[in-house]
Amino acid sequence: MLQRPLIVRLCNWIGDVVLGVPALELLEAQGYMPLLYGKRWAATLLSGYPWTVHVRSGTLQQRVHELKALAAACRLRDADFARRVNALVMPNSLSSALELRLAGLRTAGYARDGRGLLLAQRIAPPRQPHELERMLALASALTGAPAPAPQAIGFRVAAAAQTRTDVIVRERGWQRGYLCLVPFATGIVNGRDKRWPGFAALAARLASAGHVVVICPGPGAETAEARSRFAQAEIVEDLPLDTYAALLRGSRLVVANDTGPGHLAAAVGAPLLSVLGPTTVAQHRAWGPNVQLLQAASGWPEVEQVLAAALQLLALQASGPATPAAPTQVPAAIAPAAHGG
Repeated sequence: MLQRPLIVRLCNWIGDVVLGVPALELLEAQGYMPLLYGKRWAATLLSGYPWTVHVRSGTLQQRVHELKALAAACRLRDADFARRVNALVMPNSLSSALELRLAGLRTAGYARDGRGLLLAQRIAPPRQPHELERMLALASALTGAPAPAPQAIGFRVAAAAQTRTDVIVRERGWQRGYLCLVPFATGIVNGRDKRWPGFAALAARLASAGHVVVICPGPGAETAEARSRFAQAEIVEDLPLDTYAALLRGSRLVVANDTGPGHLAAAVGAPLLSVLGPTTVAQHRAWGPNVQLLQAASGWPEVEQVLAAALQLLALQASGPATPAAPTQVPAAIAPAAHGG
């Protein structure tokens, strides 16, 4: 099948890029060649896929120049490129649609936040609340191919990334198993921090029980925090995102905030305990059949509750597959993440 180049403006956050993978796969299956335009880390994150990632610069003027150059290259590949919708904007922001319009691209996107005039194909926002469903519906509207949301993302990990992870596990002596904690998160939701405050206590309790606890901080403040607060954990610094994905995939259990690596853990199929505070579950929960949510009715779950949930999941894992209970709304209840519109 002849693939038509399509410039795709990626979202700005790791979790959103992960949740957008089913939409990108649909575009590819329908004959498009996604040319991704996003942040530098996106190329490493998506190294298991054949898509080219073009790095987005910091200023609007630079971005318009880059997009014009990319469009010129696309016209050489496809004589019809300039005569059809040739770009897709995945974020909802006005600025993301503006940079594509100023570059002369004919863009499809959701007509919201006053940006309808910037779009060549205006798509009504979908009824589905979740970000994965939102982006998949966007790709479906462009291609005309309805696609149900997958039960699992099935995120691909590059072979080279898996090899690097195998070396880390072997050199550190973790062959008998390890747990990954993700205590970091960026952003405020409804005026509240997304970071569960009990991670240091949880790490200490799990380590004291004989578990290998692994933390992979990002550069800068996260590294300093990991060194100062998690003395009993194994800290792996400067880990590329694709290698991090492979490390998460091999973990016996991941406990995470509402954050990019949490979404990545769910996407690669790792057992995930997602500890949530102010997060809107229907829109931003991690996606996958191995995800369990833990959220209090108000405030945060207590350390003892999270520890008990983690130990319960490890015990279930050791005893073989089990059918999870139906989701509940009990305060600090452990429940499987439900999917679908």
